[in-house]
Amino acid sequence: MSRIDVIKPGALSLLQDRGRHGYQHLGVVVGGAMDEWSHRCANALLGNDEDEATLEITLMGPSLLFHEAQAIALCGANLSARIGEADLPMNRAVWVRAGARLDFGKRIEGMRSYLAVRGGFAVPSVMDSRSTYVRGAFGGLQGRALKKGDVLEVGGVPPLSAPSVAASLARLGDGDFIEIHEPEVHAPAIAPQTADAAPVRVIAGQQWALFTAQAQEAFMQAEFRVSPQSDRMGFRLEGPVLERRHAMEMISEGVAFGTVQVPPDGQPIVLMADRQTTGGYPKIACVASVDLPLVAQLAPQQALRFEPISLEAAQALYLGRERALARLRSLVRAAGEAP
Repeated sequence: MSRIDVIKPGALSLLQDRGRHGYQHLGVVVGGAMDEWSHRCANALLGNDEDEATLEITLMGPSLLFHEAQAIALCGANLSARIGEADLPMNRAVWVRAGARLDFGKRIEGMRSYLAVRGGFAVPSVMDSRSTYVRGAFGGLQGRALKKGDVLEVGGVPPLSAPSVAASLARLGDGDFIEIHEPEVHAPAIAPQTADAAPVRVIAGQQWALFTAQAQEAFMQAEFRVSPQSDRMGFRLEGPVLERRHAMEMISEGVAFGTVQVPPDGQPIVLMADRQTTGGYPKIACVASVDLPLVAQLAPQQALRFEPISLEAAQALYLGRERALARLRSLVRAAGEAP
């Protein structure tokens, strides 16, 4: 089993998969990758199962030393990743030489990068998931973020098991890494962010009618900004106050990734990966799943605006995204050089 040494841990580097499903009735949060699309694409580039754990790297990345040659892929935010003096290509699979070091620099775009290794990170499964839940101190690597001196073990296929792998490494020459596939085999990136407010598509929530006409109009037309008081549990938004038609008490009910709740102060909260299992605030909307990765990549003080979409349109967009991932997996298999 190969190993990766953590020289520097980064700001918040967590092992994540697609989450801990089936335990919400026991009060256990789902968790998992904030940007599931980038997580799944990184695994797909390496021929991994999409639920293998990846390293979710937030804002300021770690420094990692590879003891053995390793196939890796990095998707999501551009955090100026480099190996040696060369920039590491995003959304592609590469072979890394034994002894190479992966570092990160300035944030260019997005907030979270996802590092996958061929075979996945070898950590125990807790309640059917390797995801780290920091508040509960379980999952991932001892239920916490990486720290200096940690060792990440890599499971799955031995790095040098295939002749094509040995041939790829032989082409390295003096370099520290080499791309595995032809240029057309790459992960589709999320739409790049601009200086304008990010458009986020939403479906009207169960309690939409409880809000005043002015609040409904403001929600769909005004800009909101991501508050610095946001985390993996929820993104607090700053913008116009969304008032209800009348005061009321609600019985708590189940919530989902992307549910937009409005507490008494009228400032909406978009529930994220580490959301609670139930909530008692009215739900004005729910973010279409196809746009959840975009929201997950927003930085504090970045602006967004909501756009209405029908359930049918949201489902069609979701299916289109799934077809794109299926095409990527097909290209990786057809390339014949998948590690």
